[in-house]
Amino acid sequence: MDRRELLIAGLSLPLAALGRPVLGSPLSLLLDEGVQTAAQSAGTAFGAETVPALARELAAQRFRPPAGDLPEALRRIAYDEYRDIRFDPSHSLWRGEGRPFQAQFFHRGFLHAQRVEINEVVAGVARPLAYSPDMFTFGAAAKPAATDLGFAGFRLHAPINRPDYFDEVCAFLGASYFRAVGRGQRYGLSARGLALRTADPAGEEFPFFKAFWLERPAPGAAQIRVHALMDSPSAAAAFAFVIHPGADSVFDVSMRLYPRVDLAQAGIAPLTSMFQFDAGDRVGIDDYRAAVHDSDGLALLNGAGEQLWRPLRNPASVQESLFLDRQPRGFGLMQRKRTFNDFGDSEARYDLRPSAWVEPQGDWGEGAVHLFEIPTADEYHDNIVAFWRPRQTLDAGREHRFDYRLHWCDRHPWNPALARVEATRVGGVVPAPELPPAAGAGVGARRFVIDLGGGSLQDAAGAREPRAEVEASAGRVANVVAQPGAVAGTWRIAFELDPGSEPVIELRARLLATDGSPLSETWLYRWTA
Repeated sequence: MDRRELLIAGLSLPLAALGRPVLGSPLSLLLDEGVQTAAQSAGTAFGAETVPALARELAAQRFRPPAGDLPEALRRIAYDEYRDIRFDPSHSLWRGEGRPFQAQFFHRGFLHAQRVEINEVVAGVARPLAYSPDMFTFGAAAKPAATDLGFAGFRLHAPINRPDYFDEVCAFLGASYFRAVGRGQRYGLSARGLALRTADPAGEEFPFFKAFWLERPAPGAAQIRVHALMDSPSAAAAFAFVIHPGADSVFDVSMRLYPRVDLAQAGIAPLTSMFQFDAGDRVGIDDYRAAVHDSDGLALLNGAGEQLWRPLRNPASVQESLFLDRQPRGFGLMQRKRTFNDFGDSEARYDLRPSAWVEPQGDWGEGAVHLFEIPTADEYHDNIVAFWRPRQTLDAGREHRFDYRLHWCDRHPWNPALARVEATRVGGVVPAPELPPAAGAGVGARRFVIDLGGGSLQDAAGAREPRAEVEASAGRVANVVAQPGAVAGTWRIAFELDPGSEPVIELRARLLATDGSPLSETWLYRWTA
């Protein structure tokens, strides 16, 4: 767990308070912090409709903030001391049982004051997992005397890199955040259960997972099923995750959402990442590294089958972009740079960070993929958010279902015949002193260079004199060139943009064959003054 993960998870803290639920209902008996009844110890029946029923009951009640009551020493613990609190792997759930998964747990403290109830489900019966301080080593931190503090979250381990070692595959910690890796990857971007009022001046609302149910996996199972109950002032929800670790780790996600109020600004399948700089956005950067980011672009495969790529930026002010669609086929925040020299950072290893690709299941109707780019001065704070927002308001008092497949991967599945954008480079237009300015290039003009590779461009027959199509919503485009790249099977689009006095310009480019059919995906870009 790194500092940025802790900071992100801490965003849930404004929701924490000292109030406690009113006891008496089955829901409060199951979820209230510190309540361990004899019935719970014996177990309760659990089925596919258990968590949805709890979510419906929650949504019908007035929202009550979660309790964050902790011993003062844990509440005031410093970052380094919290890092010293480590789960003892010898206490891992299912350890030594010959099962393909193990579960470990996060201690409460620092930014993670909220207690999260965690249950194991065996043969249709759910039992709460009991906390003990003996499950952790505390380093410089004082070992708590309390024996019923509960957990802040959990992580799952499975042997995805070699058969004799259980690697950490995914973690659920803080608000409704979770993250995962595939084979050979390191943690990078995160997913969330739900985004509400992102970048709203009045403040974002952070739903949180308040309880989990882990189904005990059978020996030899290739997947594990996790259920989660989410709550928030505006909505409750039930989630089912079927997690398939591997070269690409895949989550089959089913969300059943129950709004308390009408939701006009709901973000479905939200992804959260970090982009500080790369070759297309280095203004004001003084850094030895070539790039610093967990993701370098938003990829989209829209309902019409068009393949789109939108490079990310670290803007001077908050930017929101909408990509209208109907029945989207997929979207994701991707990390396309995959070599060490793309970054030059031997510690962070950004080249090993996963991409996350959302593949909707069923009809998601009309709406838009929203992309938020937020200014950041460092690499420790996530500043990129992408999600699907339905066109229609999600009405209170109804169930709204969204199913999707979430791929944690290097690459995402789509049209292999189309060349992909491999790099976007942007710089000023500076003519040689002895030459006049290029035609159309005024003061403040920018030069764009887009490198493309793969698809039919790799075939000699496919590289049949492509031509570049470049469009701008304003300003003036000049000197458009399409030419073979320095590496066989690659091509380059170059052009200049004279923005004039325009504050914002939307750009669009792609390679076309002589018959007008696309040879590449469509590159999109927002230029801002």
